[in-house]
Amino acid sequence: MLTILDGGMGRELSRRGVHDNTGLWSAQALLDAPEIVLQVHKDFIAAGAKIITTNSYSTIPSYLGKSDLAKSYVELTGLAGELARQAVEDLRREGVSNDKNPKGETAVQVAGSLPPLSESFRPDLVPSSDDAEAIYASMVKALEPYVDLFLCETMSSGAEALHAARQAKKHGNGKPVYVAWTLNEQPGKGLRSGESIAQALALIEPLKIDAYLFNCTSPEAILQALKELASLTDKPIGGYPNRFNKVDPKWTLDNDIKTGLRNDIDIAFFVEMAHQLEAAGATIIGGCCGIGPEYIEALSQAHAQV
Repeated sequence: MLTILDGGMGRELSRRGVHDNTGLWSAQALLDAPEIVLQVHKDFIAAGAKIITTNSYSTIPSYLGKSDLAKSYVELTGLAGELARQAVEDLRREGVSNDKNPKGETAVQVAGSLPPLSESFRPDLVPSSDDAEAIYASMVKALEPYVDLFLCETMSSGAEALHAARQAKKHGNGKPVYVAWTLNEQPGKGLRSGESIAQALALIEPLKIDAYLFNCTSPEAILQALKELASLTDKPIGGYPNRFNKVDPKWTLDNDIKTGLRNDIDIAFFVEMAHQLEAAGATIIGGCCGIGPEYIEALSQAHAQV
């Protein structure tokens, strides 16, 4: 059975004119336009997503500090969780999302995003365990009242995933913890840190992670990695690719280096790649940067016809 994730919140907010790729990035929308964050969540649910992800990817001290808001990271992380939960409950009341799973719970779940604490794709900038885990612990506690699971996403190394997942397991009130790694763009070359998938998996396996995914990487690299991962674990696996062109090693979310989006990853290509990911063993599939509600809707419709 396939569980469909949502797509990329940050790029979707940018597309709707809420923020640009500078400063606070997607956290800016929590300050300026929380109603649009709420609407994006609803649009992904209406498109068929069964897991939506909190807009907490940039509610971290390193980004908020650019506007002297570093001390507000717990408050804004909590707001991100509250908005995601509100989207699910609003649509449930409206009858859009009132289907139930076998346990009688609302089928659409909220995943609490635990992101890199410095920059995406930069294993060289991962904070020390003491610094990272103190922040992650506070983020987990802020999100816990609103989420059904935790998603340690865009992890560029085994250590980065360990920092986030350990705190989600410790403070998450027993809720499932998923880990999603970002990969070297050359298929088969492991994580962006240079570690193999097996090495990264071995580091966090003692935590009894509930699902392993790959994200914010090309679909081709994710497909190859899933084939390897399927032989290493019996836990649920999956992926949610982005549409980025090749990323410069010195790129950050708000510097002058531009990535741009691949024109060849149109909706038809995305749906076909999702079929290939599923054939490789994925049971959880969605999209990352550049994958909007229209992509998720097409995936949901295609899967309904299988």
